[in-house]
Amino acid sequence: MSAWHDWIGRTHTLSDVLTPAMLNRFRATIDSAETGDLAPQGIHWCLCTPEAATAVLGEDGHPRRDSVASFLPAIPLPRRMWASSACSFHAPIRSGAQVSRTSMIADIAQKSGSSGALVFVHLDHTVTADGALAVHERQTLVYREAGVQAVPSARSTNTPVLEVAAWNHHRSVTPTPPLLFRYSALTFNSHRIHYDAPYARDMEGYAGLVVHGPLTATLLLDLAAREYGPNRLRSFSFRGVSPGFTDEPLHLVMRRAQYVLTLAALTNDGRIIMQAEGHLFA
Repeated sequence: MSAWHDWIGRTHTLSDVLTPAMLNRFRATIDSAETGDLAPQGIHWCLCTPEAATAVLGEDGHPRRDSVASFLPAIPLPRRMWASSACSFHAPIRSGAQVSRTSMIADIAQKSGSSGALVFVHLDHTVTADGALAVHERQTLVYREAGVQAVPSARSTNTPVLEVAAWNHHRSVTPTPPLLFRYSALTFNSHRIHYDAPYARDMEGYAGLVVHGPLTATLLLDLAAREYGPNRLRSFSFRGVSPGFTDEPLHLVMRRAQYVLTLAALTNDGRIIMQAEGHLFA
């Protein structure tokens, strides 16, 4: 564990351009009805993505972490998941903007859970667009052991039993393999759990293709935008609770108390996929 502390404080900067084509593809991927030059919130997860060569990818499709020169620490736990994020939005990102993201490893913590050893890596991302601060994000990654059965092991096929009346807004989306393929392409994400069903099932113990955490978060941001208008959130945080799978209905729900939004993504039987909270600009 002491060796991993050498990574704390390490920084990495990537640059990108939000082209009109990328903005249009992002909107098409999530079926957004927004138009104009200002991108929807959540677009930053598709920008400044690591561009690792195919030759350095591991078995799971993620870049290998076997070098002291790598930005992320060489943690000897093969399963990596995006556990949570907390974002503050300072300004919308405009089409054509020059975008930069500086990432810093803020902390590394080891814990023991029911599935075995866990290591949490906390990252601080600062995103600028044309030199102005656009987004600040605290992201938490979790690494776990291989060979652990994912929970749940099956899709929800039950008739909906959700208490929809408890929520002000409800939208149902069924993630499909093409949706996951498009989002993987937008984010240059080659993690095999999102496109290789035999690998996801046989190697990592999932019931099928796994919906990306940031894709579910993006769909929740889109729900907020549909109801309250584009770029209305000054902050948004989410925590992944359990995996969502393709061809399993995903119920996006939201309620409001003054300027605070409580959001969630749920399955037919009420299983929580993601919990989230947003704060509207006054």
